[in-house]
Amino acid sequence: MNYPETLDYLFGQLPMYQRIGNAAYKANLDNTYRLSEILNHPEKQFKSVHIAGTNGKGSTSHMLASVLQEAGYKVGLYTSPHLKDFRERIKINGEMISENEVIDFVEEYKNEFEKIQLSFFEWTVGLAFHSFANQKVDIAIVETGLGGRLDSTNIVTPEVVVITNISMDHTQLLGDTLEKIAAEKAGIIKSTIPVVIGETQPKIKHVFIEKAKQMNAPIQFADEHHTQEYESDLKGVYQQ
Repeated sequence: MNYPETLDYLFGQLPMYQRIGNAAYKANLDNTYRLSEILNHPEKQFKSVHIAGTNGKGSTSHMLASVLQEAGYKVGLYTSPHLKDFRERIKINGEMISENEVIDFVEEYKNEFEKIQLSFFEWTVGLAFHSFANQKVDIAIVETGLGGRLDSTNIVTPEVVVITNISMDHTQLLGDTLEKIAAEKAGIIKSTIPVVIGETQPKIKHVFIEKAKQMNAPIQFADEHHTQEYESDLKGVYQQ
């Protein structure tokens, strides 16, 4: 397959929510764990920061990747969606992975992955983690795609968890209240792993505190510490 044919194949694995509705949202991470096993657990071969939220998770991911790269680290970055090129989702030190890497990955694992019926998102996470492990990144910034608890990225054991602002988001899948949505996002909080929450939202603060306590995870609310404000040319709540 060439690159356009490879992308056609990958996008063919994209669940059609308009056609099958909530059935497109898998109730567990079994497929992702099986994927990881086939790839020899690449997510265990690099350090990571795991980021969820509704507003600002993309900007936070890019900012952290830039800061760490400037500090001299080799940094992987996994985000979604892309704007023009699929490879925007997977970068190492700011550069997209090559078209050949995408082609080779799909050709090598296509038959094996078809047996477990991977979704587009699971394929993409597998490619990202495989690339980060093979390229021996020092650390990867990993952004969730949808929610957190059942997101395909939620097999990493990060150095720190970051959760940005929460708003009504994918309510048909994550829940119809802020509390329910926050609980899904809080699903990326891991045992003893520090978690940083963005701007305090009084109505859902307790959700994160309770989950952190349950997981024995140190928790900090960023805006409860002394901060210095900077002006940004980018306006809007998505930058908060």
